[in-house]
Order: sequence, then C-alpha cells, then structure tokens
Amino acid sequence: MPLPRTLILGGARSGKSTRAEQLLAAYEDVLYVATSGTRDGDPEWAQRVELHRERRPASWRTAETCELEAVLGDRQDEAPVLIDCLALWLTTVMDECEAWDDAAWAAGGERAVQRRCDALAEAWRLTERRVIAVSNEVGMGVVPATAAGRRFRDTLGRLNMAVAEASERVLLVVAGQVLTIKAPAV
Repeated sequence: MPLPRTLILGGARSGKSTRAEQLLAAYEDVLYVATSGTRDGDPEWAQRVELHRERRPASWRTAETCELEAVLGDRQDEAPVLIDCLALWLTTVMDECEAWDDAAWAAGGERAVQRRCDALAEAWRLTERRVIAVSNEVGMGVVPATAAGRRFRDTLGRLNMAVAEASERVLLVVAGQVLTIKAPAV
C-alpha cells in the first residue's frame, strides 16, 4: 500500500512513470491526473500520450488538468491519485504567467509563478488522499543556455524540494532502477 504522499523524481525516460503506476497497481480505482495537455500538430507527442494511456489499467480514471490544488483538496473522491507530471504542470503555469519572457518575469511573472508553486506545495502538504507525483529531476544536467531555461530549471528544482519536504517518501529513478531518497519514519 503506498504511503499518503510519494514524490518520484528522475530524468527523461528513466522509468519514473512506470514505477508510479506499479506502486498503485493493486488499486482498481485510481485517478490519473495528466498535466501534459495537447500539442496540436505534434504526432510524436500524441504517440507518447497514447503509450501512457495504453499502459494504465482500464479501470483507472484520467483527468487532464493542471488544477492540482482542487484535485488534492477533493475530500469526496477517496481514490488514490497519480499526478504525471509536475514539470509539465510548471510549463503550463509559466505559459499562463508569460514567465518565459524576461520582461514579464521581472514585471510580476516570477511572483505569480511562485504563488502557484507555493499553493501547490501547500495543497500537497495538506492533502488527505493517497497521492504519488512524478517530476523531472533537471538539476543534474547541462546548465541551460537561455535565461528562460535556467528560470524553469531553478523553479522546478525549488518546487521539487518543497514537495519532497512535505512527502513521506521520495524516490529517484535512474535507468529504471529505484533509489530511496527519503523513507517514512518507522
């Protein structure tokens, strides 16, 4: 049985989503929250999304949303939640706040993004649902060449830290191998 709050970190194609699904495999009813959105005209992206869908049990429900605070705060639905993923959620938030633009970032975009990240971390901390979130670990790679890229990497790193702090368990997936970063207190 998964713990109430588990964060699974890893690089692209490391196996983090598969591991999250395995942790909830015993549950017939799971709410799978897909934060990826659609990318019209991108057949490769559509294929990735379809592979994720095919891998999940037919009894699991899917919600395509970035309203994670509402999902985490829902006390009517007792099904475990799998959020895939926080990096794509942050991409949407930065789009909404026009935070990719240097001037918009300086003129309030940074504060707006930070408010959304703080609200998500607080909802994560307060949720009574069993929940697993997947997120990319982007701090181990090359320093992005653009200010917007560094902004995203740094913001995601801080979001991951806040969610990890409020989690009972944190796992890192590397080449399909799972490393325990934080284990529940015994």
